[in-house]
Amino acid sequence: MSLLRRRRCPFSENSKPQKKTYETIAGGYGCFSDENKRKTPLKTVKHGDEPPPAKGSRLDTWFWLMGCVCVTWWFFLFLYSAVTASLPEYVMEAIAGPLPDPPGVRMRKQGLMVKHPVVFVPAPMTGGLELWEGRKCAQGLFRKRVWGGTFSEVYKRPQCWVEHMSLDSETGLDPIGIRVRPVSGLMSADDFASGYFVWSTLVSNLARIGYEEKTMYMVAYDWRLSFQNTEVRDGTLSSIKSHIERMVATSGGQKAVIVPHSMGALYFLHFMKWVEEPAPMGGGGGPDWCSKHIKAVVNIAAPFLGVPKAVSLLFSAEAKDVSVARAIVPGFLENYIFQHQTLQHVMRLSRSWDSTMSMIPRGGNTIWGGLDWSPEEGYPCGRKRETKNGTWIMDRARVKSIVSQTRSANYGRIISFGKNVAEAPSYGIERTDFRGAVKGHGAANQTCRDSWTEYHGMGFESIKGVADYKAYTAESVVELLRFVAPKTMARGAAHFSYGIADNLDEPKYKHHKYWSNPLETTLPNAPEMEIFSFYGVGLPTERAYVYKLSSAAECYIPFRIDTSTDDEATCLKDGVYSVEGDETVPVISAGFMCAKGWNGKTRFNPSGIRTYIREYRHSPLSKLREGRGTLSGAHVDIMGNFALIEDVMRIAAGASGEELGGNRVHSDISKWSEKINLQL
Repeated sequence: MSLLRRRRCPFSENSKPQKKTYETIAGGYGCFSDENKRKTPLKTVKHGDEPPPAKGSRLDTWFWLMGCVCVTWWFFLFLYSAVTASLPEYVMEAIAGPLPDPPGVRMRKQGLMVKHPVVFVPAPMTGGLELWEGRKCAQGLFRKRVWGGTFSEVYKRPQCWVEHMSLDSETGLDPIGIRVRPVSGLMSADDFASGYFVWSTLVSNLARIGYEEKTMYMVAYDWRLSFQNTEVRDGTLSSIKSHIERMVATSGGQKAVIVPHSMGALYFLHFMKWVEEPAPMGGGGGPDWCSKHIKAVVNIAAPFLGVPKAVSLLFSAEAKDVSVARAIVPGFLENYIFQHQTLQHVMRLSRSWDSTMSMIPRGGNTIWGGLDWSPEEGYPCGRKRETKNGTWIMDRARVKSIVSQTRSANYGRIISFGKNVAEAPSYGIERTDFRGAVKGHGAANQTCRDSWTEYHGMGFESIKGVADYKAYTAESVVELLRFVAPKTMARGAAHFSYGIADNLDEPKYKHHKYWSNPLETTLPNAPEMEIFSFYGVGLPTERAYVYKLSSAAECYIPFRIDTSTDDEATCLKDGVYSVEGDETVPVISAGFMCAKGWNGKTRFNPSGIRTYIREYRHSPLSKLREGRGTLSGAHVDIMGNFALIEDVMRIAAGASGEELGGNRVHSDISKWSEKINLQL
């Protein structure tokens, strides 16, 4: 006689709710109604399996958990603000030291005043988006933020939110019946979330020397779209053109200073080409529009040549943050509650956003290295920071020990399947071309319909073929993404390119897909204009990954960063190889164009626009009152770096690059750039 076990049954085939139980029968579970006990089971599953959770519960659980984390963060932020505001200033100074004057106060004392109008171009993720039309589940959200602000709707109705934030997989535009649009005005990108500033610190300091809304403009664009589609759908590029023309005209002819952040630099690079090209593809401003209207472009943390992080996001919906979470709490993201929903929905969103594909590494093996070389080869990981005087010193014995070893990270292998593959010489790696693998049919659409990705139609043979190729460089990574995400990459191929132009005079380079790639387009004919590259250094920044095959379960992403791999000598931690950068953008991507590609008169800079690099070394907080970002070189926190804000303010007030002090370089960007054999 079999043992009897009862539990609640979460599913019903009848419209009338009934109490249901599971009973152990013949080595499995059966689901019965109270009216029909011990008759034919409604559903039988294998013995030992848990009953399937209700639809949507996994995603709901994840977003509720995320909501709890955010609420906790905001609670402690509130306590910190309340305590520091309520305590007398002399008490706070005794505890944490004196509060330094903001750059705006110092600059005003030095006599700086408003001069050039300033245009801000925000990064992806930092610009707010609001709902103008939606499904029934989004009732009451008209013109409410669905991105940015409090993110309250994320954990109130997560399934609905994912549906409205996704773009159409065929067109890259709005799904039918949904309209999400960018929030306009300076407030659109002031703060990413409550208490987490982005542009507000820079804006408030500029206001201290006389800037106001008529002399500052925040570009509002839907960062999910391809750059050209922001014009096709919203007329955003035309709006930028008219705003700059109006600001220059109303400021007595003073040219504008443009300040893009992160991907905003690529977007404005596209704009500079668009505005001078004839209609209908371009803005029809003529070949001297930039020369007449732009004083300087001050790029902050610009990924001019892309970021490896975009590869891991598109390939497995992961990055260093996810791998660290897996290492700290093993199995957390892999369990049945989280794995099936969380990363799948991240992948669904990221692959529907065309802008994600603008960040894929550009320049192929020439820039990023091959199987056996990379510009950053030999990068030492044994750096320590001296915090008393703000300077760095090397742990000489540690660095000498590392350099003396023959092993060096093969950064050119952006993806390696296994640590042994990442370290082996190229002649010792046996590879099978994944492009010859035959794609089969994996899970049926209805099985994974809530989080469908292109992996579900690949089949085991093609998935194994990807792993059997063993190692991928910047060039083969693009082919890999075309293989595992053909629809996504085919859509992106209409808007972005990742190569190096042999002859920029070829007619094909007049197409807009090349305009955001600095290696396949030219800077405008504006010799008086200046281009700056401001970025942080001193933080480990992901450069390459060690992968492994994931679980064979149908609805899981089949590839995963192998968090069990570590090697201190080669900067490998939790499956991620790191180099110098700002945690997101490696130095080679942020600095190469100004260090070499655009430096002087080159084929990419025919008019000889002057270029400058200004690096900001990251320093952790040494005093409570310093505040987030004041000494930071991190990708977003650098927007609060006092030294960077001061440099931006001086340029806006009329200073040239030479008056600013010229280049300020702390990294090995010059040495690494020289290793790159690029025809200039």
